[in-house]
Amino acid sequence: MIALPSPLWIHEPGLINYQEALEFMENQVRYIRQKKSQEIIWCVEHPPIFTAGTSSKAEHLLDTFGFPVYQTGRGGQYTYHGPGQLVVYVMLDLEKRKKDIRLYINTLEKWIIKTLSHFNVEAEQKEGRVGLWVKGENDREEKIAAIGVRITKWVTWHGLSINVCPNLIHFQGIIPCGISEYGVTSLEKLGIKATLAEIQAQLKRNSPF
Repeated sequence: MIALPSPLWIHEPGLINYQEALEFMENQVRYIRQKKSQEIIWCVEHPPIFTAGTSSKAEHLLDTFGFPVYQTGRGGQYTYHGPGQLVVYVMLDLEKRKKDIRLYINTLEKWIIKTLSHFNVEAEQKEGRVGLWVKGENDREEKIAAIGVRITKWVTWHGLSINVCPNLIHFQGIIPCGISEYGVTSLEKLGIKATLAEIQAQLKRNSPF
């Protein structure tokens, strides 16, 4: 089997406007489909925003804190993005890989698990819940990473987010992914002093793509 070229990794400094990020991804997906661009993994931070996936319910948006709310074509429900959270947009051509959406999501989850294990964080997959979970205070399960993907003619976009040191109060504005009985945490809350750059570097080392 011929090895595929590694995707181009891009780190965008500063806080990236979400609408601009959507437009960039839309263009790159089109170029990848047309074989005019290589695959891309794009690491960014956003200013505080909420995004609504295709399964979002209005009652799950509790308080916007005055932040913008974006409708998006990715799967899933409401999520929050903001400073201190590493967002990784993954644009791959599954025509070249395996046309299996469940396998792709599982690969993203295992990628995060392997990366966080480097920082002595034991994240887990949970049946019926997309994303990664850790044991927080009083052994309560808390979400540390989210996944929301969109696939257009077998080219992936959107991706994953890892809570490094965001303002966790802002997550109180939503019922994250429609699940109210569990909390949200971050590496900082778990006592892990890691920078976004360190998390990104470890993701790149562990990349399955």
